[in-house]
Amino acid sequence: MKPRLSTYTCLLLILSLPAQAHTGAGAAHSFTDGLLHPLLGIDHTLVMLAIGLWAAMLRGRALWLLPLSFLTMMIGGVGLQLAGFEMTAAEAWVAFSVLASGAVLLGRQRISAGLAGALVAVFALGHGYVHATEITDRADALVYAPGFLLTTAFLHGLGIAAGLLGGAKVKNISWAFGLLCTVVGAALLLAA
Repeated sequence: MKPRLSTYTCLLLILSLPAQAHTGAGAAHSFTDGLLHPLLGIDHTLVMLAIGLWAAMLRGRALWLLPLSFLTMMIGGVGLQLAGFEMTAAEAWVAFSVLASGAVLLGRQRISAGLAGALVAVFALGHGYVHATEITDRADALVYAPGFLLTTAFLHGLGIAAGLLGGAKVKNISWAFGLLCTVVGAALLLAA
């Protein structure tokens, strides 16, 4: 089966994405800004959906452990940034999480839920840190952070739903999505 022209077009568009979705130059002030921010960066959107798919593949306690691990450690990453901690290569960390999430889906990794939760937690620190760079005033964190946490949880839920409701097609879905994450992650990592 030959790939369609639209497949190549999508790949070219993905490769032309901005290198950094988190410039620190934004003025994040509101709950709505927080809700929308995860949807505006391909890196965050892909990782959240991939984590949901992976949780669905692992099933059992992974269905709640992976999203909970991510959300908890994402808050930790926000706290580190607001406390003035300097995380070197935070954008590269986030880009690597996209690549690694894709690799996990491509390889259909069936590791323990605990180990998967730990890996997801490592990804989350970087994501929380770079999200917090968008906060211009610490007081804004109280309204902005809940917004991006809610959207993050929603994206996890979409990934889980796709994995659980995909039936026999879930292997194809996870493989294709894993490939997309791997390509985008590699492009972002090279640009970071």
